[in-house]
Amino acid sequence: IKVNGKTLRFSKACICTGSKASIPNIEGLNNVDYLTNVSLFNLKELPKRLGVIGAGAMGCEMAQVFARFGSQVYLFTRSLHILNREDEEASILLEEQFASEGISIHCNSEYVRIKQHKNGSKTIFITRDGKPYSFRVDQVLISTGRRPVVKNLGLDVAGINFSETKGIKVNDYLQTSNSSVYAAGDCCTQYKFTHMADSLSRIVIRNALFFGSLKVSSLVVPWCTYTQPEIAHVGAYLRDLSEYKIRFQTFQVNFSDIDRSILENDSKGFVRVHVKDGTDKILGATIVGDRAGDMISEITLAMVNNIGLGAIASVIHPYPTKAEAVRKLGDEFNKTRLTTLSLIHI
Repeated sequence: IKVNGKTLRFSKACICTGSKASIPNIEGLNNVDYLTNVSLFNLKELPKRLGVIGAGAMGCEMAQVFARFGSQVYLFTRSLHILNREDEEASILLEEQFASEGISIHCNSEYVRIKQHKNGSKTIFITRDGKPYSFRVDQVLISTGRRPVVKNLGLDVAGINFSETKGIKVNDYLQTSNSSVYAAGDCCTQYKFTHMADSLSRIVIRNALFFGSLKVSSLVVPWCTYTQPEIAHVGAYLRDLSEYKIRFQTFQVNFSDIDRSILENDSKGFVRVHVKDGTDKILGATIVGDRAGDMISEITLAMVNNIGLGAIASVIHPYPTKAEAVRKLGDEFNKTRLTTLSLIHI
């Protein structure tokens, strides 16, 4: 490998070039001074009007932040809901919260063009249901996903297979098509999270330097969108289970039934868990509410260690806490195991 004209030799190497903002193909965008996740934090004054293109995790997080700072925020997405990969009920709950904070949401939008004016303001032209709309803003934030950084690295010379959209191709041990070279992080995975990059780096260190055999497929990956309320998830979604025709049961506890949430007047949201039908094996979970990102770790730990939902009911949780909702899910599952005879005995 050559770095600043100097040739470095290695027996093992790892590519960790990360990702960058994916820029959509919208007419006029190349002539607009738009913001990305990098340049956004260089702003020196609050825009009175902010247009956010894309309603994924970053788009939603920044939309709420700037709305609370005092900006009039317009949030656009081609999808039918914001955070369209999450459970629909979770997305709708967040949409209701955004609307209550004055965020103008425009789902099912088709981007026509974006124009920048002499004073620096911009106009976003869209269509919805065949009708044209335009929005004048002071700044435009592009948050339509991430693309792996793989161009102009000479990967093909090293015999490393890659795609400009999907990144570097790796096997389950994070080896590239050149067995001496590994990859980790955003450049080689669909899970573009800091905690995922950390986990992949640990796998590379073990496998490349200490003759390990850790597999990416063994990882259970949780994630969280840090809006208010937070939306956290791990494992399979309902749509995944339906698509693969996996029989399952769903258990849900609403925060409106949790004393801590009632005391804090913050009872919106829920904890929902899917288990394999006839067992308490956890297949997936979604939490919507304050500190959802902290709470999802208990369920992730259970999944990693094959601890069933019913067993969680026997774990004492401090009272009053919001995590009590997770224990109550275990109670709900255990109720399904009670027969008429056992109820009479009780």
